[in-house]
Amino acid sequence: MTPLPLDPEWRTALTVAVFVVVYLGMFLGGLPRLRLDRTGVAVLGAIAMIAIQGWSVAEAAAAIDLPTIVLLFAFMVVSAQMRLGGFYTAVTRAVGAWALPPPVLLGVLLLVVAVLSAVFSNDVVCLAVTPIVARIAWRRGWDPVPWLVAVACASNIGSAATLIGNPQNMLIGSVMQVPFGAYVREAGPPVLLALLATWGWMVGVMRRSGPRAALPPATAAALARDTGPAFDRWQSTKGLAVAAAVLVAFLFTDWPREVVALVAAGVLLLSRRLHSAEVMGLVDWPLLLLFIGLFIVNHGFEATGLAAQGVAWLAAQGLALADPVVLAVAGVTLSNLVSNVPAVMLILPHLNDPTQAVTLALVSTYAGNLLLVGSIANLIVADLAGRDGLVIDWRRHAAIGVPVTAGSLLTWWAWQAVAG
Repeated sequence: MTPLPLDPEWRTALTVAVFVVVYLGMFLGGLPRLRLDRTGVAVLGAIAMIAIQGWSVAEAAAAIDLPTIVLLFAFMVVSAQMRLGGFYTAVTRAVGAWALPPPVLLGVLLLVVAVLSAVFSNDVVCLAVTPIVARIAWRRGWDPVPWLVAVACASNIGSAATLIGNPQNMLIGSVMQVPFGAYVREAGPPVLLALLATWGWMVGVMRRSGPRAALPPATAAALARDTGPAFDRWQSTKGLAVAAAVLVAFLFTDWPREVVALVAAGVLLLSRRLHSAEVMGLVDWPLLLLFIGLFIVNHGFEATGLAAQGVAWLAAQGLALADPVVLAVAGVTLSNLVSNVPAVMLILPHLNDPTQAVTLALVSTYAGNLLLVGSIANLIVADLAGRDGLVIDWRRHAAIGVPVTAGSLLTWWAWQAVAG
């Protein structure tokens, strides 16, 4: 494709303009006066970037990290299998049925959600367990909202423990070629500390909140109804067996992770009970398109050299990304400005050490707990709670999310100081 007949300065200016508009859309969640969400903004930005740069389709495709896209798709299929098999809801119901004191039950629930999120998609886990946790809390006479916010926080924290727990970690692992087992060994301890800090804070919240207030009749009626797919032992066992095989391959072989995950997804799609359309319907296609669009937009911006110049200038001021604290501040700040996936995409090209990859994965994921809009998991929990008549606005979320984020980052910093 022939580039637009522009002077190099104009081409650079237009490239920067597209980049700024796209990331403004990431910040706002869309663009004013236009019915565009983040995915729509990223796709249109990619189209504009292709036209400005004069790339062919093949050249634009070369900007996309295909292993990341394949890995994301494959694990969406695996998570869909577990959800349709009723595994997540069955586990949550089983834990809720235990006769445990509230602080102990809360700790077990947070741990279960965190472990599920580390192996499967944290967004899908929240989608499945939120209605069940709301009913567990309500039936025991507790205010469900703090429990639901705690579930969202635990799912975000737990997803940071592996390179498959959330989209940004998959991206980091794929681009930086971080060994799966090495990452788990590095990330596991700080994630456990962050979970412990979250549990400690939530115990205090529960003691201060006391029993729940009276609920409106419609809300009480909604919470009295059970929800979630019925447990299918065969489909759940099949999904668990495939997921276990994938983890073994990730830990003990050097096979390409995206190929292993894709084969696993293919095995799960071979089913006599679950129609492929049901499984594919749970794949987050807009998220995959968001990744593709941002890959292309970022590639065009990187070609201007401005990003490298900016990083070099910061390093000259003593703010090098090689410093874990500087990287953590950059990760948390950008994650709350444009969301964690776009933030990671911006920072990744300037990292070259696997230890930096661990830091970025942890802090960008922890940052998702700060604000209600900080992660898709938070929004899923708030939306599902709203369907049951429970209101989780930004204030109620921030009352828990802000201290949880602060505690997670503090435990990360303390672990860095001890282990480093």
